[in-house]
Amino acid sequence: MELRKRRGLMAALIVVNIGVPTIFLLVRLIAHAVAPKSYGPAGGYSIFTALVAGIMYVFGFIVAATLGCTAGSVDLTEGMFRHLVITGRSRLALYFARIPAGLAIIVPLVAVGFTIVCAVCVFAAPTKLVYDGVNVPAGLSLTGLESWAAQHPKEVDCGFNYNGPEGIACGINQNGKIVTPPGAPSFNQIPATKLKAQAVATAKQDYADYSHTFLYPSVPLMIKTGLWIELEAIIGFVVGLGLASLMGQRTVSVVLMIVLELILTPLFSHSAIPHLINAQRGLVGLATAHLEPGGLPQVFGGGGGGNGVSHIVPENTTVAVCVIVAWLVGWTALGARRMARRDA
Repeated sequence: MELRKRRGLMAALIVVNIGVPTIFLLVRLIAHAVAPKSYGPAGGYSIFTALVAGIMYVFGFIVAATLGCTAGSVDLTEGMFRHLVITGRSRLALYFARIPAGLAIIVPLVAVGFTIVCAVCVFAAPTKLVYDGVNVPAGLSLTGLESWAAQHPKEVDCGFNYNGPEGIACGINQNGKIVTPPGAPSFNQIPATKLKAQAVATAKQDYADYSHTFLYPSVPLMIKTGLWIELEAIIGFVVGLGLASLMGQRTVSVVLMIVLELILTPLFSHSAIPHLINAQRGLVGLATAHLEPGGLPQVFGGGGGGNGVSHIVPENTTVAVCVIVAWLVGWTALGARRMARRDA
């Protein structure tokens, strides 16, 4: 009740977790309804991944940390800690009561915002799958994509990305027409068998990327992403709570949490420092990035991105889970110990 009565804090939580994604999607819905040829559909896989990895992950952590810092310091800054101690209630009980109270606020807000994003991205998804500028049937198996490529060799040879020794020299111009560059042989001069063989090889090479491209996010991806976003918010709240309780003030704690999320984590996640590699692996942001679902773009340039290639400091799943548990338990222990020994 004490946290809910802080209207400015609650407004910030609602705006970031629910308001920002909702307004963004609403603007896209209106723009597409007014000018469908100029503005694409409001939903779909690309919109889903952009909102989750670009907004909800980062700012959800920050507002959750702000809530935790407030819960860990509000009684001290307002002079209420003495009155709580006089009641005779255990100080540890006073501290641990803040954890379910804060989670009861932040977890539903994140869930509501994420549900809105999922609903719009599914029901307002595009009706055609465009892969590398080519209209391709969605949900094909590897054999199905190879068969389709053999039937559409020109589109595949010119539109799909191919890294091989014998690519067909052609391209697709701005009007969507297949063209061949000056000096290159036209399609009529290339044997049909070579065109089909090249198309099948290209389809086989690009299938891993194609299989991660959806008209709308799949149900397993949405479930995994929702749990991952909630985990990030829980970490932000618990760490912020422990840090604020340890320091006894909110402002500096919030600033430190923002620095951790926006500066330190991206900085130390991108390149491995030989003598500090174990310290880098101890960052909770790096550990959370390694648990990112595989169908999302890489957060901060790292962490299981959609192309399956990670550019962050290597760390196995077991170590990542241990780091997250250590941060949750460690900061909870530090915050509770500080409250238990603080002068009333």
